[in-house]
Amino acid sequence: MKSYYADVQVFVDWCAGEGQPPFPADVATVCAFLEAQGKEKAASTVRRRLYAIRKAHRLLRLPDPTQDEDINLSLRRVRRARPIRPKQAKGLTRDFLDAFIAGEPDTPWGLRNKAMLSLGYELLSRRSELVALKTDDIEVRPDGTLQVIVRRSKADPFGQGRLAFTSRATATRIADWLAWRGPDISPLFCPIYQDHPIDRDLSTTTVKRLIKTAATRAGLDPSVVGEFSGHSLRVGAAQDLLKKGFDTAAIMRAGGWKSVNVLSRYLEQAEHNVWA
Repeated sequence: MKSYYADVQVFVDWCAGEGQPPFPADVATVCAFLEAQGKEKAASTVRRRLYAIRKAHRLLRLPDPTQDEDINLSLRRVRRARPIRPKQAKGLTRDFLDAFIAGEPDTPWGLRNKAMLSLGYELLSRRSELVALKTDDIEVRPDGTLQVIVRRSKADPFGQGRLAFTSRATATRIADWLAWRGPDISPLFCPIYQDHPIDRDLSTTTVKRLIKTAATRAGLDPSVVGEFSGHSLRVGAAQDLLKKGFDTAAIMRAGGWKSVNVLSRYLEQAEHNVWA
């Protein structure tokens, strides 16, 4: 809803500048807005703003101008005018993961960060999924591994959840973190202030910052550090699974993907490495 609001606000501001009513908007106004946005923004951003305009009209019970064929023609013109290849985060593959974990200091922050890196990689998790995990979402299995339920994600807005499993090494890192953190905190991973755990969720930016800090500590070139993002754990794990021989369907199940197209972009670099 925050994203919808931000995109709708852009549309409202543009309409104010053009002297056009935003609600209800007519087809010509929406087309003009899309093409104006296409001169500055990526086609994916323009498409997202179109969806926000559509949702706002429906919520206001107004006639929806976005279903007209002229809207589709405008989107095509935007895509053709600025053919941009989606930027792909650098995959945090196993080699990077091992180096990053080895470089974490023996401090409370280091215990937490090792556990987050290890778990995020093995769950193929989005950063939002990783910071949303609760202590009750993990269960120790008889073989010393963990069963984890990822209760809600971008691809699962109704919270049906998916089950995932970890290695013993990751289970040990989680146990070490929890032994320091203590039992009375709801989020699995939490902030630390003055050497004390704080009972609240981490922000998603913490994951990105953690990865970039670990990459810098590992001695990587700044240009390489800049290629990592909060999505790198998910990308790298998917690439490693492909190189190990897992097929697309298995990788999609493991990471909770709904779109083959999205996953295929993640796997391009892995496919290059397989044949190199």
